[in-house]
Amino acid sequence: MPIGSRLIHARGFTYLGVMLLMAIIGTTLASTGVVWHTVQQNEREAELLYIGDQFRNAIGHYYNHSPQKEYPQQLTDLLRDPRDVEITHHLRKLYYDPITGTQEWGLVKDAKDHIVGVYSLSEQHPKKQSHFSLIDAGFENQEKYLDWKFIYQPKLKRGMKRLTLTPQVGTTTVPTPSGNKP
Repeated sequence: MPIGSRLIHARGFTYLGVMLLMAIIGTTLASTGVVWHTVQQNEREAELLYIGDQFRNAIGHYYNHSPQKEYPQQLTDLLRDPRDVEITHHLRKLYYDPITGTQEWGLVKDAKDHIVGVYSLSEQHPKKQSHFSLIDAGFENQEKYLDWKFIYQPKLKRGMKRLTLTPQVGTTTVPTPSGNKP
């Protein structure tokens, strides 16, 4: 075989080798992207569970902080309780929804139009479907994040019946003074 044809033959193998290498790299990057997306969704779900619990605890603290046992009328009441002369903070800050990326939350209200809980407005399907904490056990097998309702219900004294809440679904957007995401 002449030298020129051996050189052309070697270039063909090099070309095939580069093409095979590019296919392997592409497949690896694609699978890495899928794994990264799954990890990111798991982190957002964990953050939603944490933030929802913060809201639920703040609503409970607000409710138990006064003899009238009333719920807040708006989410900003959790930042600075309007019922007290002294400044009382039930919540450190109004959180962004980690799923939607906005400060817009769905509100669960009681018959008096007071806030008893919050939920994400996302209609995405949650990845987490089981192994929730006891307080969040109702989230199992839910189809959408907006089905994860973080509601505060006071502890009952013996002989009392639990109130059945009829959620009056509303939304609220809380503006930030600087407009920046915390």
